[in-house]
Amino acid sequence: MTRSSMPDQSATDAADSKLSISRITPSLSRANAAPATGPESTPAVRTATGKRGREAPLATIAAISQNSLMKDIADLRKSYERAELDETHAAGTPLRQFEQWMQEALAAKLPEPTAMTLATVGPEGQPSTRVVLLKGCDARGFVWYTNYASRKAQEIAGNPQAALQFHWVELERVARIEGRVEKTDAAESDAYFRTRPLDSRIGAWASPQSRVIPSRAVLVTEAARIGAKFLLDPPRPPHWGGYRLVPDTFEFWQGRRSRLHDRLRYALQADGSWLRQRLAP
Repeated sequence: MTRSSMPDQSATDAADSKLSISRITPSLSRANAAPATGPESTPAVRTATGKRGREAPLATIAAISQNSLMKDIADLRKSYERAELDETHAAGTPLRQFEQWMQEALAAKLPEPTAMTLATVGPEGQPSTRVVLLKGCDARGFVWYTNYASRKAQEIAGNPQAALQFHWVELERVARIEGRVEKTDAAESDAYFRTRPLDSRIGAWASPQSRVIPSRAVLVTEAARIGAKFLLDPPRPPHWGGYRLVPDTFEFWQGRRSRLHDRLRYALQADGSWLRQRLAP
């Protein structure tokens, strides 16, 4: 084939370009035109089956997607069959029962087995929750550490009644503890603070917890300043320390088949003993 008989690629590209533009232009013209009324106002599009249909408005698509998501969530099911909790094998005191379950959570190497939801109530009766880490428990109560100027601290100051909840998903268990909150003494807070990693001790100084800040750079800058000031031995900030929830009620929940879960509640009595009762699931 001679050079003159070969197709001109640039001419072919130009023709293809004109063809593409000619196909697109009417759609653009319709899109830019004033909205029409009647059944032809929505541009027709070819569906997955090859038939021509109407383009669904974005709001409709969003609604369909939301409905599908809600249906997917509503259809989630799990049968709880790992264990049982009955009065025959449950501990006689709630602290012993909690320690047994915590040991089993630790032995199972669950992620964050000491993570617990702390629920408090504000001055307007508005509840709030956050996740904190258990740092100690004994006959005196359950201990965690935080900023004394934080929202939870302010709510505890106004209403010292609070609740804790542990959810060990993999073991299909929940432990709930309710009671009165008090501060740990300074010596106990000092002793724990010295065990924290250096970066965490600096962070306790640098973060004005629960306050609005303009950017993360504020935290980083303040952490650098605190690090330069205290070097390797920052003391415990006066606004940071421990809390202890002194329990008066425990509840232990064990998932069971057919939603007939086991629930045992231990309630503190006036004489210091614990009354154990089974609750309906």
